Amino acid sequence: MAEAEVGDDVFEDDPTVKKLEEKVAAILGHEAALYVPSGTMSNQISLRLLAGPGDEILCESGSHIFNYEVAAASALSGIQLHPLNATRGILTPEILAPQIRPENVHTPRTAVIALENTHNRAGGTVYPMETIFENKRLACEQGLLFYLDGARVWNAAAFHGIPPSEIAGHFDCVSVCFSKGLGAPVGSAVVSTKDRIKKARRIRKMYGGGMRQVGIIAAGALFALENNLGRIKQDHIRAAKLASNLSRCDLLDMNSETVQTNILVINLKPPLEVGKLVSRLAERGVLVVPFGAGRIRAVAHLDIDDEDIEVASKAILDVAGN
Repeated sequence: MAEAEVGDDVFEDDPTVKKLEEKVAAILGHEAALYVPSGTMSNQISLRLLAGPGDEILCESGSHIFNYEVAAASALSGIQLHPLNATRGILTPEILAPQIRPENVHTPRTAVIALENTHNRAGGTVYPMETIFENKRLACEQGLLFYLDGARVWNAAAFHGIPPSEIAGHFDCVSVCFSKGLGAPVGSAVVSTKDRIKKARRIRKMYGGGMRQVGIIAAGALFALENNLGRIKQDHIRAAKLASNLSRCDLLDMNSETVQTNILVINLKPPLEVGKLVSRLAERGVLVVPFGAGRIRAVAHLDIDDEDIEVASKAILDVAGN
């Protein structure tokens, strides 16, 4: 990163950013890409590209765009999100089709179906490829656009054992993150057609995301993309090992058989309390995230090795047992 060749990305002449954008677009099977500071910005740019004021986007009720982006779709773009409940976060045509609104002067226009893959709040769950195909077919039949919050699409591809393009290529627009499974310090990207990315660049500037000598951080994302894709499966194995270890404690409720990727969501049974457990684990150097009422989240990543999993397992079991 310190040696990155830089220019001015607002003027589209930062060579490191250009190289990153070209590479991520190619990996995901799209024409072009735009580098942005955060996943929330990449999602919001994408939603604004695909829909407008008075439009409605169908999404899952636990999705990031609905829960963790400060109602930005409505605040910034006048877009209404329509959240739908789905088992383990996986939307299907049976759930989606009845919610697609017919043309009516009184109602918003259904414009987009949005999926999240992997699904964070559901515990890193992965869409079956057949479900993606079926949802895509429904979107095409109904004249809707198809969006993927693919912050963790790298993990979904690793789970299926396929190139990321075989997932991302089915969507009209995709957001991906470099700072999660790939381990870069910062950054996300929007990928789509050249025409949409040209518009996205203008929206990024409007949202305050136009950066200057940004090749310094783009170099970190480029390194991650070139070096860390192949190791993501290791995180899945380690998360499954953590789940298996913790299943010995009756106060920690999880289904170790459903841990598909690098995320483990643990339900705490009384008398365990989220705040106290998180604090006591932090004292022992184990960091987990409060994840709603009675739940915590643990994530395996490239800084965690097999020994760390065993250390974390012992600490969690010790704290949960006392």
